[in-house]
Amino acid sequence: MKVLVTGGAGFIGSNFVKYAIKEKNWEIVNLDKLTYAGRKENLKEFEDNDKYSFVQGDICKREDTKKAMKDCDTVINFAAESHVDKSIEDSSVFFKTNVLGVQNMLETARAKGIEKFIQIGTDEVYGSVEKGSSTEKDLLKPRNPYSVSKTSADLLALSYYITFELPVIVTRSSNNFGPYQFPEKLIPLFVTNLLQGKKVPLYGSGMNVRDWLFVKDNCKGIAKVLEKGKDGEIYNIGGGNEKTNIEITEFILKELGFGKEMIEKVNDRQGHDKRYSLSSEKMKKLGWKPEKKFKEAMKETISWYKENRTWWESILKETKGKF
Repeated sequence: MKVLVTGGAGFIGSNFVKYAIKEKNWEIVNLDKLTYAGRKENLKEFEDNDKYSFVQGDICKREDTKKAMKDCDTVINFAAESHVDKSIEDSSVFFKTNVLGVQNMLETARAKGIEKFIQIGTDEVYGSVEKGSSTEKDLLKPRNPYSVSKTSADLLALSYYITFELPVIVTRSSNNFGPYQFPEKLIPLFVTNLLQGKKVPLYGSGMNVRDWLFVKDNCKGIAKVLEKGKDGEIYNIGGGNEKTNIEITEFILKELGFGKEMIEKVNDRQGHDKRYSLSSEKMKKLGWKPEKKFKEAMKETISWYKENRTWWESILKETKGKF
């Protein structure tokens, strides 16, 4: 199997490439534009590996996607703009990449005769969930520009299965965390702030709830969908670890030896969804479930940032802390 992974230099993408080569022995082509969140060094260990090749390019450009997809039989599209706050500031790049980029990928895949196309989605498409857990059949209620762009991408991908019989599958995971996550997201931001002796900016009351999934478990779930999933279907990949933002904050503070005095309350995000929750029963029927216990995964993640300061310090230096 030769798999084109788009956005493979990003957080989830790079973790998936590592898993696919080391654990599955798949051949990987990585197409990445190397925007601010794409780090080529995330996969430096594979530079001389004959199972890995890198193509710098844009999923919005047909010549780039044709070049990268040339010898591949499978596509997994991780490439996306994903930071909600940025989508609120300026949504244009989100719709360009997350919708038009996906449309270009689908057209390229259709022309190529790709055997399997996995579109990586998010639980945010279901909107804020007051009670219970979202299933794959639930009504979609995205509430911010980012989640609207991802909803559009999912529906577009599934339309190519219905209209053109392109073998598409959509996965929707809950909040990922783990090594190599860009320090604009909650967990790495808070960890790296504290390692610099800086306070952590907590939105509002801190009572918003997210379901947390260790990135390596998500990678295993995506691989399981690729191997056993049914074309035209959607699969929720949830961690089963619902935590309030204040709970996450207090865990990090305790692990790094700080108290609540390091919390800086900031104005809440506009349209901040109260709670996300996924039902992963469909994934369990494929034989998948999260393997890593939450506390163990959090400790491993925090340790990674402590032991890899040069990785995130170089990002802070390049961006001047403005992501």
